[in-house]
Amino acid sequence: MATRSGSETIVVTAAVVERDGAFLLTRRLEGTHLAGRWEFPGGKCEPGETFDEALRRELLEELGVNAIVGGEILATTYAYPERTVELHFFACELTTEPHPREGQQMCWATRGEFRDLDLPEADAELIDVLSRGG
Repeated sequence: MATRSGSETIVVTAAVVERDGAFLLTRRLEGTHLAGRWEFPGGKCEPGETFDEALRRELLEELGVNAIVGGEILATTYAYPERTVELHFFACELTTEPHPREGQQMCWATRGEFRDLDLPEADAELIDVLSRGG
């Protein structure tokens, strides 16, 4: 999707972690963009960070886990009214158990449960890819 004139573009990396047929999701905190929606964990890339570095940092900050970042599953861009998000989804393997560190909710959702969760519009293409994969 094209970037809207004058809108801010944010580059984000997100982890696609699958265990026993379920995917790790976290819920966005109140006071944040898209508050209350479920998402694949990750966050904004800081200036000078690679996607791999940003994703490992975000997972450590948010869930207290170290991760092995694998290949990119999907890159997509989505324009919300207030900002444009450039998303890079990577297959990841966690080396420890995740524990929310910022008060956010966490769950493991199967492919069949995706449609029942309130996920961001920007994740729709990934959900389609993952749903076909199972």
